[in-house]
Amino acid sequence: MEITNNWILPALILVPFLAGFTCWLVDKFDQHLPRYIALFGMLITLGLTIMLWNQGGFSYELSGKAPTWAAEFNVPWITALGINIHLAVDGLSLLMVGLTALLGVLAVGCSWGEIQKNVGFFHLNLLWSLGGVIGVFLAIDLFLFFFFWEMMLVPIYFLIALWGHKGADGKSRVYAATKFFIYTQVAGLIMLIGILGLVVYGYMITGMVGFDYNYLLAVANTLDAQAPHIAYALMLCMFVGFAVKLPVFPLHGWLPDAHAQAPTAGSVDLAGILIKTAAYGLLRFVIPFFPAASAQFADIAIILGLIGIFYGAWCAFQQTDMKRLLAYTSISHMGFVLLALYAGNILTFQGLMIMMLAHGISSAALFIMCGQVYERLHTRDLRLMGGIRGQFQYLPFFLMFFVSALVGIPGLGNFIGEFLILMGSFGKFPLFTILAAISLVFAGIYGLILIHKALFGTPNEEQKQHYTNPLKDLNVRETVILLICAFALLWLGVYPQTFLDISHSSMEWLAHSSIPVQEVVDAAQHVVSQQNVEIQ
Repeated sequence: MEITNNWILPALILVPFLAGFTCWLVDKFDQHLPRYIALFGMLITLGLTIMLWNQGGFSYELSGKAPTWAAEFNVPWITALGINIHLAVDGLSLLMVGLTALLGVLAVGCSWGEIQKNVGFFHLNLLWSLGGVIGVFLAIDLFLFFFFWEMMLVPIYFLIALWGHKGADGKSRVYAATKFFIYTQVAGLIMLIGILGLVVYGYMITGMVGFDYNYLLAVANTLDAQAPHIAYALMLCMFVGFAVKLPVFPLHGWLPDAHAQAPTAGSVDLAGILIKTAAYGLLRFVIPFFPAASAQFADIAIILGLIGIFYGAWCAFQQTDMKRLLAYTSISHMGFVLLALYAGNILTFQGLMIMMLAHGISSAALFIMCGQVYERLHTRDLRLMGGIRGQFQYLPFFLMFFVSALVGIPGLGNFIGEFLILMGSFGKFPLFTILAAISLVFAGIYGLILIHKALFGTPNEEQKQHYTNPLKDLNVRETVILLICAFALLWLGVYPQTFLDISHSSMEWLAHSSIPVQEVVDAAQHVVSQQNVEIQ
């Protein structure tokens, strides 16, 4: 079936860009107007995602050659180099775009009272970073993918450098922003080497320069079979590019500082969305492109993931800053991503899908609550808190709810994701799976530490003098934001089938393509030979 260009796909990227630019233009007239424009722009983006969901087409027959897209948009761009503006969506990318749009709405909402200077330029950077992330999820021309991958870094740099906080350890927001930018920029260049290596190899065997997903998939599969050492090297280049953003131990150094100094909306962007682009990249490109090399690398990747799980949990124990504690929990949870990816079956991939959605929402909600606590107590230092459970009616409930979600309490989305990953990976990696399951105990411990130090005990007398009396509880805007997150986590935990059905076909194809069997290699060689015939 021929799929015509679907206008919704470019609109998903253009709406945040145009809304952000408009926010910057109107800032000189009214500082409140940019907030409403940004909120309206992200609501439109969320509405377009729902329209795409309703169009359907996410179930298809399994094919070993290439994935089937539910909607596509493809126009020529740089024809001499075979580069197109080629956007496409399947169940995997649709759910990621939906998560981005939802958290974009929440990010605008949570910054409503926090950002008071350069409001228009703030929303320009926030919305452009979100538009870049959506571009990453939709682009299947690898040049276009890399363009969005690098483009989304610049707005986040400005978010941290201009509106960030000074860290408890005295490090400046500019230091944190620069560290983030250098880490991710270097990783992006390493990833570019991997992409260009595939393009060059494709030119050598077909005489054609191209960046299209299906073409490079066929080239990579052929390379994986015929020149495994070169394939392994290119796979490592792409893995490192994504691993820094995930982040994988020991490439995680940028994350705690970036989180601690970022404004609340920046932390929502980083924890809820940005690190999910790395998991998406590994799932979309590295695993299906290099099935044999990935299988060879699996033990190393999972060991790095397990080290990250325990290292992140241990570092979380040591933190006194609420934001840094939550940043290290993200490092710990991302170890499960590597276990799910390299176990390579439909169960772990589906578990990874649910985990990315649930972790994105729960971590975003907790960083929003960090901002709410800081606004009331004027500190994020857990040693200066205590006893706030009796001073608020709603805030303690939500804090305990989202910490429970983060540590994987049954009935909420995180539990479903972790359970599917552990169940799916046990058959292939029993020892690694048992160790990963043990780490869930540590997650419960740092969750209890956070709740105990923040909510229980008695208020710190030195800090208490800075409190307003009485302390303001959550207002309507803040409560609505947290209720949306809570409802989403309950939906994921009680009825995850809604999302599993959407992503099933995509994950089934990815699971099939991750097996380095001869049939896949033969199919890849057939596609490359067809490309060669067309050129001749």
